Amino acid sequence: MAVNETERRAMTRALELAALGPRGVNPQVGAVILSPDGSVLAEGWHHGAGTPHAEVDALSKLAPGAAGGATAVVTLEPCNHTGRTGPCAVALIEAGVARVVYALDDPGAVSGGGADRLRAAGVSVDSGEQADAAHAIIDGWLTAQRLGRPHVTVKWAQSLDGRAAASDGSSQWITGPEARADVHRRRAAAAAIVVGTGTVLADDPSLTARDGDALFAEQPIPVVIGSRPTPADAAIRRHPKPPLFYDTHDLHTVLADLHSRGIQSVFVEGGPTLASAFVAQGLADRVLAYIAPVLLGGDRLALTDIGVASIDAAHRLTVEEWLPLGADLLAIAHPVLGLEEGVA
Repeated sequence: MAVNETERRAMTRALELAALGPRGVNPQVGAVILSPDGSVLAEGWHHGAGTPHAEVDALSKLAPGAAGGATAVVTLEPCNHTGRTGPCAVALIEAGVARVVYALDDPGAVSGGGADRLRAAGVSVDSGEQADAAHAIIDGWLTAQRLGRPHVTVKWAQSLDGRAAASDGSSQWITGPEARADVHRRRAAAAAIVVGTGTVLADDPSLTARDGDALFAEQPIPVVIGSRPTPADAAIRRHPKPPLFYDTHDLHTVLADLHSRGIQSVFVEGGPTLASAFVAQGLADRVLAYIAPVLLGGDRLALTDIGVASIDAAHRLTVEEWLPLGADLLAIAHPVLGLEEGVA
C-alpha cells in the first residue's frame, strides 16, 4: 500500500516532534496517530531515557480503543525489545493500530525487527518515507548503533584555492559572519567539539556555541587531543562543560572512550593536521567545507596528507547540499561508502 499525502504530511509533523526530544543515548523520535479518515488523533515524542517512546507517548493521550483501525506515522521503526519500557510494536498491536508508516529501519540487533512483528500481527507496514530527513536528526545515534562510535563531522574553512590561512598563519576571518553563525549553530547541535593541542596553543579558542554574544542553551563538551599540555589559563578551561583531554593520537581510542560516555556526535574543528587524520582514517562521516571567495596561495592547505597517492585512491564524496551563506558557500558531503551502504 503506497504512502498517501495525508501520511506524508503526518511524517513531516512527526519529524518536527522528534526534534523536540533531547539528545542522549536514545534516539529522538516523533509519532503521529491518524484516524481511519486521516484526521490527527494524537501526537507524541520521546522525552528522554526511561520515558515512554514516541508511539506510546502518543497512544497515552487516547482513550482505550480510540486507536482501533488507526495509522501510526513514526520517524523510526517501532522497537521490538523490552528495556526500561516495553516494545512499541506490541503497544501498537494491542492498541488496534491497523497501519504503520515509518521513516528509518532500526539497526539495533536487539531493538530492531519491529516491522516484522507488526506484519506478523496483520498490521500493514510501509517504510522509507522521508528517510533522509529522519536520518539527519538521529545520525549520531545511528552511527553509534552501527559502528560503536560517535558520528563524526569534520569542518574546515578555506579560500577558493584551498588554503586555511595566509602564509603568515593568519586565518581570522576567511569566511563572513553568516558562515561563522552557521558554524556556531552546528556546534550547538553536537555533543562534543574536538580540537588538537596545536589549535589550543595557537588560537586559545573557547569552543563554545554562541548566538551572537550569548551562549546557546546546549553546549558541546570540549575535547582536546594531543600530548602537549594545555595551559592552566586556557580559555577552554572556562567552558561551561568540563573539557576532556586525551594524551594520544589514536583517534579510534578517543572515539571509543567518547562512545562509552554516551557521546554520539562530535564536531571536529581542529586545524589541518587533525582534520586530515580523521579523513585519512575513514572516520569522517560528514564533511563541512566553508568556501570563501578569496585567494591566498602559499602552503597553508586546508587538508594535508590524507593517504591519497593516486586518483584511484581518492576519497570520493557525495554532496548532500550546496548552501550559500552570505558571500561564502558551504559544501555538505559524506563519503560515498556511507549512507548508500547504511553505515552512517
